[in-house]
Amino acid sequence: MHSLRRLKASFLGQDLSLDSISNQLDSVGVPLSEADCRTCPNPCDQPHEPYPARFNVDMESLMLGSVRPYHRQVVISTGKMDWDREITNTSGSLARHLQNVIDDAKHETASLNGKPKRNALSTPGVFNASESTATSILNGSHRSISEGSDLETVLIFPDYKLVAEVSRSKDAQKLWDSCLNPAIAREGVVIEKSPFNTWIIPYSCVILLCSHKRRDNRCSIAAAKLGQAFTHELESRGWTVDTEIEHPLHSMGVPLEEYQGTEEEQQEFVMKQLQELPGQQKALIIRNSHMGGHRYAGNCIIYTPQGAGVWYGRVSTHEVEAIVTSTLEQGLVLPQLLRGGVNISRPGCKSLHDW
Repeated sequence: MHSLRRLKASFLGQDLSLDSISNQLDSVGVPLSEADCRTCPNPCDQPHEPYPARFNVDMESLMLGSVRPYHRQVVISTGKMDWDREITNTSGSLARHLQNVIDDAKHETASLNGKPKRNALSTPGVFNASESTATSILNGSHRSISEGSDLETVLIFPDYKLVAEVSRSKDAQKLWDSCLNPAIAREGVVIEKSPFNTWIIPYSCVILLCSHKRRDNRCSIAAAKLGQAFTHELESRGWTVDTEIEHPLHSMGVPLEEYQGTEEEQQEFVMKQLQELPGQQKALIIRNSHMGGHRYAGNCIIYTPQGAGVWYGRVSTHEVEAIVTSTLEQGLVLPQLLRGGVNISRPGCKSLHDW
């Protein structure tokens, strides 16, 4: 992986210099790290697991802007690390049922408060959730916390909510109506008579690693090595790392549907829970289905309780230490790895961790 100097030199003469990228991001208020994304020598003398010799990725083109804006992204429990090539074509899956609902609702969301603003921040790939009405569907490696064989657990970002008891075959429309419709704000009130159980995700961060082998074997290779590297680095710093979801009843109490209080009180309750999470040093690492840009493997997305989603590409085990230090602990974005991100524009803030 290139150091800052090598990266800048390799892009010389094309409008791809690190300075150019950093200036673009700084102009829209993205909190940036000036650290090198690789903290070990090249060649590496650290015990970092390298990718195979033939692990070739695109190291030349500009990654920034390779993320399409979306309003929400859902990650559906499957207990698997690889899936059918097109997850929304898998018969009987929640992904397929949900895609059908989204397709039916497109005419409604297209007219929602007029058309969403496109590229309002003037930096490709960097967007606010309000700029789009699209819903991105991913499958995840986590198992459902629900006991029924047909009941899934769905993570919703950037809302940072966990929805359990979602019937794979019956609840796609209900999930859309109560959680995913763009008309519902992130801090929207949970419907009391909802068939689901909803909690704030009980982690300081969620790290998604693309591992979709049937789309590109490089993603599967990268996810395995990056998962181990992130776990080792975080645990060495005293973090707790899970690859399966700890049941929120143990840490967050009753689901939001059972909270007794006014709409304003519920919003304050949710905000209080979100604000307490960053200091707990607990990370959830999940492998996910294809999210685009496999030519930039390894690909990862980092979500935070504040509602930010940072998309990184060309990540190897050599960059993990810098990501943990800069992004997870300091709330700063490494521009040389950035593909884009949702809600990472924070004018006036020194960190993504600021509220």
